[in-house]
Amino acid sequence: MLKGKPLKALPDLLRECNIPPGLFPRNITCYDFDESRSKLIVYLPSPCAVSFKDSSVVRYATRVKGTLSRGKLSGVEGMKTKVLVWVKVTGVAVESYKSDQLCFTAGVKVSRPKDAYEMLRDAIRVEQF
Repeated sequence: MLKGKPLKALPDLLRECNIPPGLFPRNITCYDFDESRSKLIVYLPSPCAVSFKDSSVVRYATRVKGTLSRGKLSGVEGMKTKVLVWVKVTGVAVESYKSDQLCFTAGVKVSRPKDAYEMLRDAIRVEQF
């Protein structure tokens, strides 16, 4: 968090970094962004899951951490996606500036339509991350 500067909405921060604003659910509690180290921490009220319009599902822990830079979120902790089984997401990237694909690194790279992550969605509570 920057001292003296108001924190912008998370979707706006993601959009500025060319990341779809709906990557995180609408019901986040808050977030911290250390601009000098590019460290992002997103807080959620409980473990939850979001179904996206391309039928993909992403689960979130109560705290998701990563390094946010232009077109990617790397070193991700606290996010999983279903690829036959639930696997930890370690990175999310837009393949190129004009790309319509969002690439999830979760053991293997999985490309998904970027527009599926444009809209903010409500999460549903899950028993465990």
